[in-house]
Amino acid sequence: MKLRIASLVAGAFLVLALAASAQAKCGKVTISEMNWDSAAVAAQVEAIILNKGYGCQAELVPGDTVPTVTSMTEKGEPDVAPEIWINSVREVVTKATKEGRLKQAGEILSDGGEEGWWVPDYLVKENPELTTLQAVMKRPDLFQDKEDPGKGRFYGCPSGWACQIINANLFKAYGLDKANFTLFDPGSGAGLAAAIAKAYERKQPIFTYYWAPTSVLGKYPMVKLGGMKHDPATYACITDKDCADPKPNMYPKSDVLTYVVGGFAEREPDAFKFVSSVSWPNSVVNKVLAWKADNKADAKETAEHFLKNYEDVWTKWVSADVAAKVKAGM
Repeated sequence: MKLRIASLVAGAFLVLALAASAQAKCGKVTISEMNWDSAAVAAQVEAIILNKGYGCQAELVPGDTVPTVTSMTEKGEPDVAPEIWINSVREVVTKATKEGRLKQAGEILSDGGEEGWWVPDYLVKENPELTTLQAVMKRPDLFQDKEDPGKGRFYGCPSGWACQIINANLFKAYGLDKANFTLFDPGSGAGLAAAIAKAYERKQPIFTYYWAPTSVLGKYPMVKLGGMKHDPATYACITDKDCADPKPNMYPKSDVLTYVVGGFAEREPDAFKFVSSVSWPNSVVNKVLAWKADNKADAKETAEHFLKNYEDVWTKWVSADVAAKVKAGM
């Protein structure tokens, strides 16, 4: 009888232990909600899936690249930074990763961050040859600068932006001034976006710098010009405002990665596996951000829109069981 009672007690403890283990399968997870649209939406998407699909206690904390990376390396929080543009903090992140304070989880933007020179897609449909910089340079007449008649206009970056220096050096390196083009300062990011919107709505030519993922390229499809190649050996000079002899070059792909704090993968293996799987192309992010802008939605509303309308994207990140839980929770 004593053996039987002991066995029953042991069995009860085992059941309780297993139940406790199941309940503790996913605990508290803090996620940095960065202060730009694509990162904020990504953070909300991850929080919803972790909460509804994995039973986590996912919480969002405000963030920005440098403060978040600093906090993760020095304080061990937040647990997850979904969208780190690595080029801006590469040295710090590399050192912290080697020391075990950070761990790369995945590549959230499968295309990477894109910067380049663009023309509208409707212009290319009318002029199929205009897919390279060299072809565009032969047609300054298409991109007339009203403030400098007889010349074509290239919309560069606003004053004070790092890309203003890069665009100026590339403009010189490719000889656009000799090709009868002017380098125009749009005054602000809003001014540049407004110029693209105005041209697009009137179906007018525009030749401009821009970047992705953004709501602008989601709303106004553009063609990124070819004929420009990144050369690491000469790119340092391109980024220098005092570059005396800039060589033809192009923006490199920006690796945009997800990072977690050291030990997170061991503490929350399922959550780590999930955030490591999150990856979406710029074409999808652009459309999602365009919806956000058109509907004046916040990041959480946009995340819910994504989960309801892009199941073919996010269900690839999780198991069928988790996907079912998320859908039911929505």
